[in-house]
Amino acid sequence: KISYKTYLPLYGCAWSLAIGHQYSSLGTQPILCGSIPGLVPKQLRFCRNYVEIMPSVAEGVKIGIQECQHQFRGRRWNCTTVNDSLAIFGPVLDKATRESAFVHAIASAGVAFAVTRSCAEGSATICGCDTRHKGSPGEGWKWGGCSEDVEFGSMVSREFADARENRPDARSAMNRHNNEAGRTSIIELMHLKCKCHGLSGSCEVKTCWWSQPDFRVIGDYLKDKYDSASEMVVEKHRESRGWVETLRPKYNFFKAPTEKDLVYYENSPNFCEPNPETGSFGTRDRICNVTSHGIDGCDLLCCGRGHNTRTEKRKEKCHCIFHWCCYVRCQECIRVYDVHTCK
Repeated sequence: KISYKTYLPLYGCAWSLAIGHQYSSLGTQPILCGSIPGLVPKQLRFCRNYVEIMPSVAEGVKIGIQECQHQFRGRRWNCTTVNDSLAIFGPVLDKATRESAFVHAIASAGVAFAVTRSCAEGSATICGCDTRHKGSPGEGWKWGGCSEDVEFGSMVSREFADARENRPDARSAMNRHNNEAGRTSIIELMHLKCKCHGLSGSCEVKTCWWSQPDFRVIGDYLKDKYDSASEMVVEKHRESRGWVETLRPKYNFFKAPTEKDLVYYENSPNFCEPNPETGSFGTRDRICNVTSHGIDGCDLLCCGRGHNTRTEKRKEKCHCIFHWCCYVRCQECIRVYDVHTCK
């Protein structure tokens, strides 16, 4: 079984996906789902109906957080998580910022991705391969293998992640949009994967199936969407159920966001200094790149405060020689590096 430890719960105000040590050893269905704090009734029902795939849901959130930390590793906000908290990103996600938009999108994509992959691997009995969207084969290849059923994975992500987002306010509208943008990214990036058959790999015939990309590709795609996210404004209007908040683009001369784009309506803090109210940890003691003129460079990452430099000795393999047949023998060298950290 998978031990999820500190990856969940996930940012309580968003999904309240508070699945912790319970998944290190799956117990009985009522105890498992009932012991997860913060679930709304719809999420609790979903958990009990689909308990078999809940480990994949949690795994999806985990890979989403890991990808967030990779994509923002050189930014002032580096997707820092907080231990022992229902809101594992702290107050950062309380605001409707670009960062909140990205976290919702990457976590929703992570859940859809992990559930889809688990189904294709045969890990669950309630789902499997996609047999609906094959179409006619092309010249020199035929359908085969197991096409990944991204529609099922997206359904699971939508039913569970969006269960909380049913309020008639702007934040729920933003979260639903960004959740869907994350799931849409997988559909956009699905591709044919093929295997050759024939004598000595001659590829006389190829069998092909639909496959998800590596999750890193999805992370890169959504990071681009973060950089080009659309700023929105909140509008209120009355409907039969009362006052409803919706979002519209702030600037009419920009192209309106599509379902693939991320949206936000509050500005981000600068994340330069520690601030418990915004959840900023500041950038002091962060490693910076002294040769870079980008956001990971010492000038920008350190917010103009300057940086310190220290030397660091590291043991590395060197002078490696290949011996026939078949191994490599290396020496061990000590190399000195300069390490630059923000003041």
